Amino acid sequence: MLMIDNKLISDDVLTTYFACDLRKCHGLCCREGDAGAPLEIEELDELDNIQDIVLPYLNDLSKEIILLSGGYTDFKGEFVTRLVNNQDCVYAIVEDGIYKCAIEKAFFNKQIKFRKPISCFLYPIRVTKSNDYYMLNYDVWHICNNALCNGSEHKIILLQFLKEPLIEKFGKDFYDKLKYAYEEFNK
Repeated sequence: MLMIDNKLISDDVLTTYFACDLRKCHGLCCREGDAGAPLEIEELDELDNIQDIVLPYLNDLSKEIILLSGGYTDFKGEFVTRLVNNQDCVYAIVEDGIYKCAIEKAFFNKQIKFRKPISCFLYPIRVTKSNDYYMLNYDVWHICNNALCNGSEHKIILLQFLKEPLIEKFGKDFYDKLKYAYEEFNK
């Protein structure tokens, strides 16, 4: 484990080769799991604010769930995106057989400034907070086996693959320190 500022980082972040390959995994992280994507409390208002822009991208069942179910909590009372039929994220859309995010599609179409929930953007790193500390851990999931192969083939580690979301969540100064730690680790 590595400690930078108030963040405890698993060594896996510095050693695991990883690069998503949607052509092979088909975006199954938007479909499988026992709950929706974890949400930060600040993201709840953001999701409400972009709802009218994102709804047109979604199928009727997803729209109905968003408009009628209310709230963003799971069975443990934690903030998460809702699921369709206990499976697909309510924001998941399918294009050419690949699950993608309707929120991100609206972002890339320059309709909104919110890209997607940070837990999705940072995946497969899961961030948990304990008191004043953040813990960053690599979440091993069999559906990401192709990403491990792709990362290994192209020599891309998690730190590199997740540069943009790490900077978005924790800032460039933190990322630079993490990159320096990686470079020292590999000397």
